[in-house]
Amino acid sequence: MRKPELITAIADQADLSKDKAGEALNAILEQISKALERQETISLIGFGSFAQRARGARKGKNPQTGEEIEIPASNTVAFKPGKALKDAVNQ
Repeated sequence: MRKPELITAIADQADLSKDKAGEALNAILEQISKALERQETISLIGFGSFAQRARGARKGKNPQTGEEIEIPASNTVAFKPGKALKDAVNQ
């Protein structure tokens, strides 16, 4: 499912226009992004949690040349699914 299909599904289920559903989805995604920028954890009970995690610097290999390269430290986003989501996927 892509974003336009998700917006349509939200609009149908919540009895909203597609424009309002799109605005709501964009607002949710923006707030999740801003919270992660502030290094906050977002917990959506039953769905899951988003958190920022730090990755340390490490060594890797260039797949074309096989040359060893240094991969710098970076931050990433981790998602841990909640029980209800796990159960829905494993039916």
